[in-house]
Amino acid sequence: MRILFTHSNFPAQFVHLVSFLRQDPKNQLVFLTTREDWELPGVYKAVYKATREKSPQTHPFLQGFETAVLNGQAAYRAASELKARGFEPDLIYGASGWGSTLYLKDLFPNTPMACYFEWFYRPHGGDAEFGPWERISPEGECRVKMQNSVIALDLYSCDGGISPTYWQHSQFPQEYLSKIKVIHDGVNTQLCAPREGSKGLVLPNLDLSEAEEIVTYVGRGMEPYRGFPQFMEAAALLLKRRPKCHIVVVGSDRVVYGAPAPGGKSYKEQMLEKLDVDLSRLHFTGHLNKPDYLKVLQASQVHIYLTRPFVLSWSMLEAMSCGCVVVGSDTPPVREVINHGVNGLLADFFSPQDIAGKVEEALEDPRLRRGISHRARETVLDRYALEKMLPRHLQCLQEIANSFRRGRQG
Repeated sequence: MRILFTHSNFPAQFVHLVSFLRQDPKNQLVFLTTREDWELPGVYKAVYKATREKSPQTHPFLQGFETAVLNGQAAYRAASELKARGFEPDLIYGASGWGSTLYLKDLFPNTPMACYFEWFYRPHGGDAEFGPWERISPEGECRVKMQNSVIALDLYSCDGGISPTYWQHSQFPQEYLSKIKVIHDGVNTQLCAPREGSKGLVLPNLDLSEAEEIVTYVGRGMEPYRGFPQFMEAAALLLKRRPKCHIVVVGSDRVVYGAPAPGGKSYKEQMLEKLDVDLSRLHFTGHLNKPDYLKVLQASQVHIYLTRPFVLSWSMLEAMSCGCVVVGSDTPPVREVINHGVNGLLADFFSPQDIAGKVEEALEDPRLRRGISHRARETVLDRYALEKMLPRHLQCLQEIANSFRRGRQG
């Protein structure tokens, strides 16, 4: 089968799918992406690059759309070169929202296209008005509507789609829900598994082999969308109350989702200035490779995961698969997975006191930890394991392709 994948950040959510498909030499896999720095054997990577940046003169509501159009043009040109060399895909599978999917159906009108739909922005009921003090302005509502412009075009032009969770699926317009199936990307439960024996942690620049209590937090960045300020306040409370507790923070000092911190300093810098914390027991590792990241989760007694009503992170499910007791925010994406007191603990996103209290509850009760740890992993094995999700993913893509071809025949 000849498949054209596209995502700006190769291979991103398609990593498991591509890794499986490339094992069959009968498959011809081509990946359109902007990323130049990584290769995957058996996958031909076609890099596209926009001819220019968005214009500062473009209306602010349209700047994201202009960026997507520029990406779409670049992806179209790169795909045209592939077509000129004789490549005609049997299926296109692309991540919606970045722009690279915009014009591929025009270039390959006889090819079915599936889209990976991660998020649909809403002015109310989602991430935009989460805080009790947050109210979106009429102008903000217009801006949010325009954020969906590329996604809406993909919803119209694709032949089917996949969304990873029911919460994320529920954000899309009612008239398109039947077009999108809910299938998670899958968790490699063999790789993300509890470690037998000692729970200590040793990394290249960190030795916690003798630590009695290890609490962890993971994020691609350090930002309010993932509750970083509330986590830091909870961490300060825990470090004062529990002299044997060490807290390990994995991630880069940057903003991935949402606006940068006001005043020119990062959220990490602001919180460290604001709080009195023992930096000998609060450890920032920066970005870690996969093996070291898994060591952190496997050493963790309690893992804190906070998010606004937004996209659910892989890290929460990977932590559960490693047997962590997750203290998660009491928000819709987390509640879809965690049943409070059964396979995790839920805390008020806005209450560092509640977050710290739930962590202490788990640390104080080994029996509670053992029960939750076991049921957390069972949840992932039952509902999110890669060996279950991958066949469903492949079947869904095949059904999309078959339905497209039946429609053309009839």
